[in-house]
Amino acid sequence: MKDNGHPLDRATAAEFASWFKALADPTRIQIVSLLARRGTPMSVGEIVAAVDVGQSTVSAHLKVLADVRFVLADHRGTATYYRINEACVDCFPTAADIVMSKPVPVPPVPATSA
Repeated sequence: MKDNGHPLDRATAAEFASWFKALADPTRIQIVSLLARRGTPMSVGEIVAAVDVGQSTVSAHLKVLADVRFVLADHRGTATYYRINEACVDCFPTAADIVMSKPVPVPPVPATSA
């Protein structure tokens, strides 16, 4: 499904660029992967232990990821727990397809019991 050679509109391109930029670091990729695979909120200390990077570095990366809403922060008393934003993860492959002018993937249809 080609679009007659027209580029994406500027606002859409800027949003997608911010997503790609947020993932342009190996530690941020590790954090997103960890949170997506874990499936439950994690504290900064748990993330630090898993990715073997210092606390201030992990906190800085979490801020970048939270700014584009790849991760969400849940505040519990004095602690903050981070979780993956499933909506962003679900739409990210679609963003890449749109940028590359490929057909948007069709989400799988949930199986129904007969």
